[in-house]
Amino acid sequence: MTALAVFFHEIPHEVGNFGVLLAWGMKKNRVLLFNIFSALAAFAGAILAFYLLAAFANFIPYLIAFAAGNFIYIATSDLIPELHQHFQKETAFSQTLSFVGGILVIWGAIRIFA
Repeated sequence: MTALAVFFHEIPHEVGNFGVLLAWGMKKNRVLLFNIFSALAAFAGAILAFYLLAAFANFIPYLIAFAAGNFIYIATSDLIPELHQHFQKETAFSQTLSFVGGILVIWGAIRIFA
């Protein structure tokens, strides 16, 4: 489930990074190189995590709670205020629906896989 979530997160994330770096004036080849190194760092982290999993098994619940807390912090301090700042009646329903839909997907995944 985590691998699937990472996959669905990383594709738009890398496309967004590509666009931001291009907007900052970087050349396409350099942006592509940055994205490749970023992906290689993710693979290195995954391999490292795989081999060190047993050593950190007791800390996994705390690490997951810490990661979840970080995402909740990002959502509440950055993303939700951004939605309020650019509030438009035309998009409010779709934004709310997307937000609730994300909660339902997580709830459904927990019900199915837990």
